[in-house]
This record gives sequence, C-alpha cells and structure tokens, in this order.
Amino acid sequence: MAYTRKEPVGVVGAIIPWNFPLIMFAMKTAPALACGCVIIVKPAEQTPLSALHLCELVLEAGFPPGVVQVLPGLGPVCGAALAEHQRVDKIAFTGSTAVGKLIQQAAGRSNLKRVTLELGGKSPNIIFADAGDVDWLAQEAQKACYINMGQTCCAGTRTYVEESIYDKFVAASRSHAMNITVGDPSNPNTAHGPQIDEKQFNKILGYIESGTQEGAVLECGGHRHGNKGYFVEPTVFSNVTDNMKIAREEIFGPVQ
Repeated sequence: MAYTRKEPVGVVGAIIPWNFPLIMFAMKTAPALACGCVIIVKPAEQTPLSALHLCELVLEAGFPPGVVQVLPGLGPVCGAALAEHQRVDKIAFTGSTAVGKLIQQAAGRSNLKRVTLELGGKSPNIIFADAGDVDWLAQEAQKACYINMGQTCCAGTRTYVEESIYDKFVAASRSHAMNITVGDPSNPNTAHGPQIDEKQFNKILGYIESGTQEGAVLECGGHRHGNKGYFVEPTVFSNVTDNMKIAREEIFGPVQ
C-alpha cells in the first residue's frame, strides 16, 4: 500500500520586503501556521514596526510563546543567519533577484532547506486599440504602474501600445501624470507619496537619467518633486526600445 503523509515542514524563516510590510507578514505567516509550522519573520530594516506590532497582537490573541517570532535587523546579518541556519527548515523570501540568489546558495550550503522565492518583476502591460477609450486606458495603465509610488514587484512598468493609438495614448499619459497630486501621504488629497528612502530615491533618478541618455523621450516628470523628502515626479517615457536599461531592469519607482 502506498500513501502520502503530509507533515509540517518545521521551522520557517520568512524574509519580507518593505513595500507592503503588513500584507507580506500575513501572506508568509498565515500559511505556515495553518500547516502546523512555527515561523521567524525577518522584516525589512526600513519597516520593522508593523511586524513588531503584529507580534504583540499574536501574543494578545493567545498564541503559545515562540510560535511566531520577529527578528528585526539588517539583511546581511539577520537574513543571512536565517538562510544559513541548520535548524531552519524552510525560507520564504520576497525581494530582489540578486538577494534571492544569495538565499538559494545559502540554503544549499547549509541543510538544503526548502526555498520559496518571490523575486523582482518587469511586467508588461499590452494595450490594444479596441480595448476602450484611450483616455481611460491611459489612466488604468498608470494605476498599474504607479501604485505604491511604483514600488510594487508586479507593477505594469513596460507599456506596449498598438501603433494606431500610440500618439494619443502617450499624450493622455503625459496629461494624467502631470496632474497627479504629489505630497504628504497623510493628506487625503494626495495621490502620490514619497519613495521609501534616499537609496531608492537615488536609484530611481539614476534609471531616469539612463533612459534619457539611451535615447528615450522624457515626456514629463523625471525630477525630484520639491526640495524636501524623497519625492519623485510621476514620469512618462516614450520611444523606449527593448534594449534600453529602463525596459530591461526593475526600477521600483514611478516611471512608465
């Protein structure tokens, strides 16, 4: 007789990113607990407070001590320790492709732990002429690109538009981007807030500079908004070719 017996993996290490800290904590923790595992969550160093507060709620809800733990700290220190640890049975990671490679290597070097990787993306958004009103299409395409200030791994950042409506689409995209309200995210009238930190801010501006240098047309944006904080203007490029850096690499910012 043959049968399959399902058992908890054991100790799960979860390394989560800064762009959606609350959602990512839940997405990693709930399946692990439902399968009978315990979990150690390493939040991004930029956003540890939400994970720490959730851990307080876990205790308040009556979970046994140690079932859900939070390990704040730097990725090369705390994240690497989880990935290398002999008594961690699985790593679930969401983040960059470069760090995902390091985690997979560490899992192999240690106890050959199971690994789930959700890595960076460069999703295409394909717009056909018969899909609807061009102005509406431009708005929806920008929602897909600019959500969370472009700091989303599944953002539709490569916009392919059918030639017959291309010029109208570009004009509509430029108009909408220029009218987006950028500012304090606590203001209900604000539609577009800051980037996560100075490092990401400079990285985005570097990609924008690369786009102009490689020959893409900067339709609007492309600069810092204001003189305080890490605000980047919603940016639209046209005449982008597939060999350009901005078309090949994940920008993680408000660049369409």
